[in-house]
Amino acid sequence: MKHPANQEFYAYWDEQRAGALAPERSDLGPEKVRHLLGDIFVLSCNPAAGYPFRVAGTRMCALLGADLKGRSFTSLFCEADREDIADILGIVADETQATVAGLSAFTPDGLRFHLELLLLPFSARSHSPVSMTGLLAPLSAVDGSQAYGNLKDFSLTSWRHLEQDHGRPRALRKWSLIRGLTVYEGLR
Repeated sequence: MKHPANQEFYAYWDEQRAGALAPERSDLGPEKVRHLLGDIFVLSCNPAAGYPFRVAGTRMCALLGADLKGRSFTSLFCEADREDIADILGIVADETQATVAGLSAFTPDGLRFHLELLLLPFSARSHSPVSMTGLLAPLSAVDGSQAYGNLKDFSLTSWRHLEQDHGRPRALRKWSLIRGLTVYEGLR
């Protein structure tokens, strides 16, 4: 992780999980990360709806020029990267994998803007909706005239899953490419 805000939020998340795969949503209180709340968001784990925002911080909404509540997270991405980001979000939710990703987007002036995305799972509970949290931090210098208000066409530049080995096998994804050929992702 490059951005100090992501490092701090990850450290807080890691502390709150206390050795478990992930903390429960109620374990993360705003008191210790109050200064980061403008960049933090919570997504509903609903793949069919594109992982909609349940809540998004004010700085994040300012970067995109709109209130994000209810908006599909995957719709922020260019068409070519939507399947990849949906797969990454699925791994965060289904396999309880914290993930960090490098992103780029375009400003209204057509300039490329770089960001770092941190995705953190919550522990799934049977009586609450499955969700995840994260933080979107700008890596480029933020100039209000160039960056704020409508970043668009997000694309993935890199990503990695943090602490990949939980001592359990990864969930398998099965793709039938052509008749007679099947690819299994996730075997070691």
